[in-house]
Amino acid sequence: MEHERVIRPGAVIDDRQAREVLAELERLDVSRGGVWSGSTSLWQRYDRPWNGPLGARGDAETVGSIFVTYNKPAAYWVTIYRVSITEHGRLVGWTVDQLCDELLVAVGLTLERCPRAELNSAPLRDPFKQARA
Repeated sequence: MEHERVIRPGAVIDDRQAREVLAELERLDVSRGGVWSGSTSLWQRYDRPWNGPLGARGDAETVGSIFVTYNKPAAYWVTIYRVSITEHGRLVGWTVDQLCDELLVAVGLTLERCPRAELNSAPLRDPFKQARA
């Protein structure tokens, strides 16, 4: 079972679809009893809602992560460029396609049917860990 995929060319969600996917992420947010946590570059799926004290993660485990970049290839668009499934996610049966499709279905897409666009270069994994010249 595939546990990580670099998406080339990147899967793109246009501005209207991006708003709908972001609304779905907000609706399913862990702070609202959902199973998704989204930031500006990373969308993570958990196996259950966060159940720790004061809204902490508790015993919820990450099943996978979707790495995204905004405003590429056009303003307000979102590009999915990498997807990974954790060891726990693999053990409970998640795949790269299933993880993406859970959000993309909100706009009538799947990862396989998502439009594609070439990025000039992939975003860096962690720009703060670059070697200094």
